[in-house]
Amino acid sequence: MAEESNIDLKNTESSELGEIKIAPRVLEIVSSIASVQVKGVNRMCGSFSNSMNELFGHKEFNKGVKLDFNDDQLNVDVYVYLEYGVSVPQVALEIQKQVKQQLLFMTELKVNEVNVHVEGIVPQKDSVKIDPDQLFSDNENSKGDNSESN
Repeated sequence: MAEESNIDLKNTESSELGEIKIAPRVLEIVSSIASVQVKGVNRMCGSFSNSMNELFGHKEFNKGVKLDFNDDQLNVDVYVYLEYGVSVPQVALEIQKQVKQQLLFMTELKVNEVNVHVEGIVPQKDSVKIDPDQLFSDNENSKGDNSESN
């Protein structure tokens, strides 16, 4: 999580209208959404408190992102879980491109670097078909066959 001070945007036009400040949370949310939209990303890595909040229906969009803004240089660390079978370097490179592009487009901030941390791989879930007529059957070979031999 970034420090709580807002980030000043350098207005290229006249500053007669005032200044523009962006909360670090906004940059975290933009980075997180850009990362999750990359094909091959399963989810962002969050903390225990993020998981508890999601259980109670509060979606955290800024989880899995850490910002470091020093000397007008923005560094972004992204923590993700990838899907099994994807090319890790290709997905990580696409995350870097998307995060840089979205932050530049939405805030006009130039990102110094985007560091991608792959925290794990999520295996594909096997779709198990359950026969509602055989919910309590002990014999797996009797799929739909109700005849019993005595």
